[in-house]
Amino acid sequence: MTTPTLFHSIHFDDADAGLAFLRAIGFEERGVHRDPADPSVVVHAQLSWGGAGGVMCGSAQRSAPAAAGSYQRRVGVGSCYLVVPSDEAVDEVYEKALAAGGSSVMEPEDQDYGGRSATVRDAEGNQYSIGSYAGE
Repeated sequence: MTTPTLFHSIHFDDADAGLAFLRAIGFEERGVHRDPADPSVVVHAQLSWGGAGGVMCGSAQRSAPAAAGSYQRRVGVGSCYLVVPSDEAVDEVYEKALAAGGSSVMEPEDQDYGGRSATVRDAEGNQYSIGSYAGE
């Protein structure tokens, strides 16, 4: 596996539904670690995107206050840019996201700066921009 340079962090109220959405749009599950005392809680999950990056995610922990030096894990504030290999792949991933219960934020369109892009939102509000533009 290529060493990733960036992993986004996303938290879900329903981590199992979030994981199902991510798998449906093309993420590959690398590991899911659950709380032994409550297996419905995903403590940490890692999914890859094209072998060069991905997301780390888990269940939100609303009951525990943020400790000193930590942050509160909020749901619905994640945003990722998913690079795909072609303009056609933008449309394919967009359609998969809608079929998996996502909603459209921006339909696929060609961009003046190059490539094609679209944006979807999962059921908990996290946004995923899908694009064929990978920078110059």
